[in-house]
Amino acid sequence: MELLKHIEALPDLTDQVYERLLEAICSGQLTPETRVTQQGLAESLNVSRQPVLQALRILKKDGVVVDRGRRGLMIAPITPNVIRQTYQVRSVLDGLAAREAAKRGVTIKAEFISDGRRAAAEGKISGLINADLRFHQAIYSLSGNSMIQDSCKFHWQHIRRAMGAVVAQFSELNTIWDEHEGIRVAINSGDSLLAEKLARGHGECAGENLAIAMTQSILNR
Repeated sequence: MELLKHIEALPDLTDQVYERLLEAICSGQLTPETRVTQQGLAESLNVSRQPVLQALRILKKDGVVVDRGRRGLMIAPITPNVIRQTYQVRSVLDGLAAREAAKRGVTIKAEFISDGRRAAAEGKISGLINADLRFHQAIYSLSGNSMIQDSCKFHWQHIRRAMGAVVAQFSELNTIWDEHEGIRVAINSGDSLLAEKLARGHGECAGENLAIAMTQSILNR
């Protein structure tokens, strides 16, 4: 029998709306405390209100969208405390993943770094977030500990939002990728202690610097 052409499985419309909205929130296109409505989003995305309603319910459950009293919903604020807490969790997981990956004698490909530097040169926040996530997810995967990946998925939305805020604050974006390169080299050389130290320090420093910058910005209002 002649093989039929494969059918490409397309994401559910609700999933597409969810991802589009999450990307807009993480990239800063939809800023914290912005009021959102089903009708407005449906018109902007050129879809019916039903998938928008479902997507907003998921985003609200994730804590990315919150109630705004009688005025409906708004994008959840990002506070210095949220940033610190998010990066406290992430830095520990990143350090653990880097240490275990180094112990296993794996190789992190150099293309993760070159892709990141290319995204930095282009200056698009969404591209930088995706490149950053691909790098760290590669380490999670190569750590051999599936619980690390599962734990990061649980905090996924908040990590993406925090990363978007961190990237937006950096004037020298290549600094991020210089640090990533150091982590990659430590893992590839099998230096588990250095890999853990660099990965954990990378996350802690990024989170603390952003929290301080946000606090200062609030005080200056």
